[in-house]
Amino acid sequence: MSIRRTTKSRRVVAAVSLTVALALAVTGCGADDGGGKAKDNGSEPSSAPSKSSDGDKGAKQEDTAAGDNVDPSVKLAEVRGSGLTLVINQVKRDSGGFVTVQGEIKNVSDRTQNSGAWAGTEPSVAGNNSNSVAGATLVDKAGKKRYYVLRDTESRCLCTTGISPLSVGESTPIFMQFPAPPSTTTEVDFTLPTFATTSLKISG
Repeated sequence: MSIRRTTKSRRVVAAVSLTVALALAVTGCGADDGGGKAKDNGSEPSSAPSKSSDGDKGAKQEDTAAGDNVDPSVKLAEVRGSGLTLVINQVKRDSGGFVTVQGEIKNVSDRTQNSGAWAGTEPSVAGNNSNSVAGATLVDKAGKKRYYVLRDTESRCLCTTGISPLSVGESTPIFMQFPAPPSTTTEVDFTLPTFATTSLKISG
């Protein structure tokens, strides 16, 4: 009798362990799906700064995203700031509901230029993205909407950050991601603090 009871007990323990393991696996899959869905929410037009989920932290690639698959010889627009030029090489609508703007800023003055003002004046954003291009905006004039650079729940932007002062003649590649305007919008106005506003056509 004791042998049968022991065998039965082992079977019960094994069954319970398997049930717990399956439950944990299902819970883990649900968490991954939730993170992906939260990221898509940023694609809806908004007049307020857009925020993505914590899952966007892994997608933030300040050092590698700028310049990827971009032809530097393509010049969609060129605007001037104080001793600086900004050339936009690409404005592309991505399948994830974003618009990615990529370009290059060059110091054409006779002195070193700092990037502090490009982060904008919004305290939480500027404070968490020093020396960045987080202050950039897109304006859909037809839809009467302004779009801000995407950022996560800690106000860290999906854009180039940590830009060092530019020496005379030096340039730096930049990128910014915005929520995508409606598919019917093909042209927007782009503004980066200290630079003039320019009109950009969206591809993709």
